Amino acid sequence: MNVALSTSVMQRGKSGVGQYVLALTRALLDHVNEVNFSLLVLEEDIPLFDFARDKMRIVPVAEKWRPAVKNILWHQTALPRWIADNQIDVLHVPSYRRMLHKAPCKLVSTIHDLAPFHVKGKYDLARMFYGRVVVKSLARKQDQIIAVSTNTARDVQRFFGVPVEQQKIILNGIDHSRFHPGNAEAARAYAKQRWGLEQPFFLYVSRLEHPAKNHVRLIEAFNHFKKLTGSPWQLVLAGSDWHGAEHIHAAVKASPFASDIRTLGFVEDAALPDLYRAASCMTYPSLFEGFGLPPVEAMACGTSVISSIAGSLDEVVGNAAQIINPEDVRDIAEAMRLIATDEERRSHLVRVGLENAQRFSWSKNAEQVMAAYLA
Repeated sequence: MNVALSTSVMQRGKSGVGQYVLALTRALLDHVNEVNFSLLVLEEDIPLFDFARDKMRIVPVAEKWRPAVKNILWHQTALPRWIADNQIDVLHVPSYRRMLHKAPCKLVSTIHDLAPFHVKGKYDLARMFYGRVVVKSLARKQDQIIAVSTNTARDVQRFFGVPVEQQKIILNGIDHSRFHPGNAEAARAYAKQRWGLEQPFFLYVSRLEHPAKNHVRLIEAFNHFKKLTGSPWQLVLAGSDWHGAEHIHAAVKASPFASDIRTLGFVEDAALPDLYRAASCMTYPSLFEGFGLPPVEAMACGTSVISSIAGSLDEVVGNAAQIINPEDVRDIAEAMRLIATDEERRSHLVRVGLENAQRFSWSKNAEQVMAAYLA
């Protein structure tokens, strides 16, 4: 069987979908003796797949097809012809944004979330129209939809009319060889040396996207926390700039505690586990998530977590996080105060977080994805 995976939506690996594509590809390496894999990769992204070079066929896609509209056009026109020429049996598109209308093979698509239906102003009008109207038609033409959570599957049924029982719910995984407790003291020394982080800190790992990721309310909550407690704790935002990032930077600049708020930009995969281990607490106040990997990765590294339960986060974090209302600044601030001052509560969250993280495995995810290909 010949399986092709389209990777052009991975945004240079600097997004949740990008991390999904890379992690799934690594896990699928264990199955290269069962099927022949072809990875369709934009030219500048090819180095990201060096780990798969000897086991999977890497097919370069010209950089001219990277812009969103052109990339959609490539998927709907050039890709079906390539599929026919290369006798592909299954095409897997890991995002609803590039689902094909028609192709001479089985179509499998992963849907991570339907955020445009939940978060007002998440994208511009054109993208919102595409996500709400065009994708609805495309979803019904897929042979198999993979939903990354039960919540997402229910959304696909509600908004696209594809029954839950016709989807495969396959939870995302984490790489336990990378995300584990490790040496916290060494991690703090690394964070001090690399980023100058010397005080305990709240960490938020997410691209800087406004309003969906809720950074501005988190900054306001941090301001309340600092005024209330006089604590030396800092707030660290790790992630690349995205839509609306200027609002987040403005909120940081306007904060009376701006000197205690750090923006690190994108943190590469190799450094991320130590950043989690160095943090005193991971905060995740997102307004909506189709899954939400960072809270689970932080738990696996032995870090306490404050999280909203918006979207799928409820089924992901369970009872292993300090739960907040992401739209209530004072509630977020109170959770910060509790975690910063109650060592027993923080230790409890570390213990239950480690247990919760064991539920998620990329190896198990890949086995279930393979079953979707072979069905």
